Amino acid sequence: MPENAYDSPVPVILEYLPYRKRDGTIARDELTHPYFAKNGYASVRVDIRGNGDSQGTMADEYTPQELSDAVEVINWLAKQPWCSGTVGMMGISWGGFNALQVAALQPKPLKAIITLCSTVDRYADDIHYKGGCLLNENLGWGSTMWAYSSRPPDPDLVGDSWRDMWRERLEAEPFLPIEWLKHQRRDDYWKHGSVCEDYSKIKAATLAIGGWGDAYKNTVSHLVENLSCPVKGIVGPWVHKYPHFAVPGPRIDFLHEALRWWDRWLKNKNTGVEDDPAYTVYLMDGVKPKTSYKYRNGHWISFQDWPKQSSNKTLYLNDKSELAEEKLI
Repeated sequence: MPENAYDSPVPVILEYLPYRKRDGTIARDELTHPYFAKNGYASVRVDIRGNGDSQGTMADEYTPQELSDAVEVINWLAKQPWCSGTVGMMGISWGGFNALQVAALQPKPLKAIITLCSTVDRYADDIHYKGGCLLNENLGWGSTMWAYSSRPPDPDLVGDSWRDMWRERLEAEPFLPIEWLKHQRRDDYWKHGSVCEDYSKIKAATLAIGGWGDAYKNTVSHLVENLSCPVKGIVGPWVHKYPHFAVPGPRIDFLHEALRWWDRWLKNKNTGVEDDPAYTVYLMDGVKPKTSYKYRNGHWISFQDWPKQSSNKTLYLNDKSELAEEKLI
């Protein structure tokens, strides 16, 4: 955060994840959070309960406990002498999910969120079930998450209690797919945390970002179409990454766009975001299929409604059966 924050309190930007700030997300955090600190914000990373260097145990993803903890963190941050009293929440994937979910709980200091590569529907548009079918990712991601959560806390931060914390964590560690497989239909388990159940609960200004190369490409349009709060959407060619270092290119200056959003809703500056089109979308040119792309040719378009209003264009062929500027006769 800025060195003079105690004299001139600043808004807070929170990213709240289970992926271990100390060694799991440190590389990407260093590409993101210092920028906000240099531009007048306290940028905060918090490990979710039972992960990284946080105490307790984690029972499942997006539990009421996880979300309640987030609200408590937000309220605590807002009361700090170096905080102006306003908080924003940002995240990709898990952090994008719980940014939406926490916004639906309406903690008073939370004025804006930026959600990336997330979902509004935990059952029908996540890694568990799509079209009623069980996805293999249940087992794959469940095993990966097990590995994340089973690692010990850092003795340099938690002190001599690290071993007891670790043992408690290991003894309580769930194999998440067991719970997911118990709920193969859309029941209350999946409705919890699915903000599509009641979009009206989200009051914080929302910037939604997604990528055509990501599995969560539906979320941007769902949010822009259904939220009544200030909302904008950006969709690029990217995979499941922050767009200032994502592939395939072209990348965007995500940090600048995020700062415009924070400055407007956390500092009440006139940054012009309200005048931006509802959608800014990268329209990719057709290419031959391949396993990966470093860059996708195309162009950016902006519009207010999804899908964009269509128009008809007549295409002509020349005597070589190639596209021509005008018809032959």
